[in-house]
Amino acid sequence: MYKIDKKFIKSSHHIIDLKLCSIRLHDNSKFPWVILIPKRNKITDMSDLNSKDQILLMKEIVYVSKVMKKLFKTTKLNIEKIGNIVPQLHIHIIARRKKDSSWPLSVWVVKSKNYSKVSLIKILKKVRGEFK
Repeated sequence: MYKIDKKFIKSSHHIIDLKLCSIRLHDNSKFPWVILIPKRNKITDMSDLNSKDQILLMKEIVYVSKVMKKLFKTTKLNIEKIGNIVPQLHIHIIARRKKDSSWPLSVWVVKSKNYSKVSLIKILKKVRGEFK
């Protein structure tokens, strides 16, 4: 069984598990933002996955990207794999708009804002509904 880094548990909320990845909502109400985390141990880069999982990861990234575009009515997504702070392999998929608080810069240039309890319940229900 794979272990999820404690930082993800503190900063995100479980949405659903796909075949390879667990999808989590990043706790930043300024941007519609999910994180895909492959359910594999000791994986820090895509090249650490076997070839079957690499293909499955790409398919899941595309699938989640299409859901994010539809759900949040955006034409621009940031899809990023960084891992400098949390080395466990994870992919950020962030729906962007020209009027968001850091456009056209990175989402990391503005201070994040956690969801309120009410907003969190509402967005989790909305996002989970699209993946079921």
